[in-house]
Amino acid sequence: MPARMTGFIIGRPRAVLAVAALLLVAAGLFGASAAQHLLAGGYSDPNSDSARAEAVLNDTFGRGGLQVVVKLDGPAGMNMATDPTARAVGTSLVSDLEGLDYVQRPILSIWQHPSLSSALVSRDGSSTLIIATLSGGEGAAPAHAATIEERFVGERQGISVRVGGQGLVFGQVNEQTTRDLAVAEGIAIPISFLVLIVVFGGLVAAALPVVIGIVAIIGTFALLRLIAMFTDVSIFALNLTTALGLALAIDYTLLIVTRYREEVARGDDRRTAILTTMATAGRTVAFSAVTVALSLAALVIFPMYFLRSFAYAGIGVVLVAVVAALVLTPAILMVLGPRIDALDVRRPLRRLFRRPEPVARPIEESAWYRFVQFVLRHAAPIAIVTTVALLILGAPFLGIRFGFPDDRVLPPTASSHAIQQEIRDDFAQNLSSSATAVVSGLPAGDDLTRYTADLSRVDDANSATSSSGTFVDGRAVSPGDPGDSKGTTSLITVSTNLEPMSDAGRDQLEALQAVPKPDGATAVFGGLAATNVDTVDAIYGHLPWALGIVALATFVLLFLFTGSVVLPLKALVLNVLSLSATFGAMVWFFQDGHLDGLGTTPTGFLVATIPVLMFCIAFGLSMDYEVFLLGRIREEWLASGGSRADSDHAVAVGLARTGRVVTAAALLMSIVFAGIAASEVSFMRMFGVGLTLAVLMDATVIRMLLVPAFMRLAGRANWWAPAPLRRLHNRIGLSEGGVHDSATPEVPTRVG
Repeated sequence: MPARMTGFIIGRPRAVLAVAALLLVAAGLFGASAAQHLLAGGYSDPNSDSARAEAVLNDTFGRGGLQVVVKLDGPAGMNMATDPTARAVGTSLVSDLEGLDYVQRPILSIWQHPSLSSALVSRDGSSTLIIATLSGGEGAAPAHAATIEERFVGERQGISVRVGGQGLVFGQVNEQTTRDLAVAEGIAIPISFLVLIVVFGGLVAAALPVVIGIVAIIGTFALLRLIAMFTDVSIFALNLTTALGLALAIDYTLLIVTRYREEVARGDDRRTAILTTMATAGRTVAFSAVTVALSLAALVIFPMYFLRSFAYAGIGVVLVAVVAALVLTPAILMVLGPRIDALDVRRPLRRLFRRPEPVARPIEESAWYRFVQFVLRHAAPIAIVTTVALLILGAPFLGIRFGFPDDRVLPPTASSHAIQQEIRDDFAQNLSSSATAVVSGLPAGDDLTRYTADLSRVDDANSATSSSGTFVDGRAVSPGDPGDSKGTTSLITVSTNLEPMSDAGRDQLEALQAVPKPDGATAVFGGLAATNVDTVDAIYGHLPWALGIVALATFVLLFLFTGSVVLPLKALVLNVLSLSATFGAMVWFFQDGHLDGLGTTPTGFLVATIPVLMFCIAFGLSMDYEVFLLGRIREEWLASGGSRADSDHAVAVGLARTGRVVTAAALLMSIVFAGIAASEVSFMRMFGVGLTLAVLMDATVIRMLLVPAFMRLAGRANWWAPAPLRRLHNRIGLSEGGVHDSATPEVPTRVG
């Protein structure tokens, strides 16, 4: 942080805090309704064939909206298809649905569509479905589904009526996410405060990072509301960016306050201590924020707004957290002065247990320093054993499978999940598994009839229906709906029992797409199987670019920070190793279902967007700790004589000085993400568990074992760069506390 800016802040700290308080109130009022402006979807690629099919369905045929399912359950022994009471109740519900202008046509029921009995009536006959789609897209359709649920749920003439479907899934996900956010904050903030008391010893010092974290949360809400005015933003951005803002704000403030107390302990007056702190720790915090923001920025290249919104919101929340830490923290420290150490709980505890006052000792006598020296002495075996262990933990990652989220992301007690599971278990067909072909250049006629019949012959296809009729194994069994053809565009619906997310569902979609089309006709397929395939393909298609952007940005920034090409490469390799182990655990728990999927419903795949999001966030956070650590190591190296022994000493001192604060920061950040792990939405729980493991593994196994081991093995080569790059770094490289790279100990351009 520029010295002039720091001088300005601590020259008028009360005015700075007063302006910040006014802005905070405005942000709180503006952001209070943020959740109402966020959406529950955004997982699919809007440029894909399945998205184009859905657009034609909606724009040309007035169909294709989010599905709503009304489920009627009668007493045991009742046949819902023939019972007059069931018919009366069912037709009344259909009539009520037809009276709602946001309910699209057709509305499917056994009484109007008896040919669909295997999909609309349960195997024992006691349950039936009424299926419709809702206009309004992901923004309005969930609210429409909630209105239908509120109006229709209950008992009519002894028949139970419940509501489910994709529209309700989206709405219930929104509601659950809002509740989960309150739970996560209720877990994270008080526990973080207790941990900070242990770290700092005083109540006032412990409260400061929490206050900055709360400021970051309020700013995040306002930011999300602002971004939602210009683009679609996922409802999950509320949980994830709030947690990220809280975690980063606490981390950054922890680093600043810890460095400030060190400077005061060395004898500096408060003003000088703040200036020195912001010139060293403040610069490290700013640089760390840039690395995290750039990792999140890579998400913008993905086409689905679920991920893109995290790029926008993630960069913004990092900005909120770093500004709050770099502006408010020095102002508060200046106002508090010595009172930052007030309400120290350690002194009365020492008196109570008759423990002596701690005596300041050289860093070389600390437990951290001795531990690092042990690692340095046994660098090779520690590096080998730890690397092998991480590779073993990461082995399940080789079997990772991506898929599209459905009702099973909600807990089994959610009505939309419960109803859909009953449909899977009790009905011969599941209409939500159907594929819809939108065929252009094919009006009603003989060519459409032949193409529909050909589609019905595909393996595991129950039937194919178009305006030409319904076909089973190539034979016409019932007439079609003329409304399925408009001009030269026709719809063909292929029903199947296959799970759309399974390999069999994907193979069947490929078989349908391979059926020869009439001359001049083109077809695109919609439905869950097509959406799943297109989403996964979009993830894989854009993933190499995202990984390349993150790797390149990280390498360049760490080079500018350290002047070395070895340290950035080491950081990339160790981060990939750590994240592989984390993702291996995610596959083992949430995809394969070990330990009961940690309380979720395993589906045999991971929601495709979440590992990508986890990677970018975890990679950025790991760079966060890398910068904290390398900043201190580099300070020692620049002040040394440049020998191999000096390199080892710099590593040991840097780790010893940062070990406590990095461990505390990791513990605090893991507490924040553990709050997300309490979520009832399965992929949010996976996200929370994954980031908790990633942070703890990075701060312990990587920073305390592999980093010193590999730096010991590399020796002076840690600081090597080709001569042209060294000269470039001397001109444009970033420096810590005003120390220029011209002071860097000479490192040979060729390492033997």
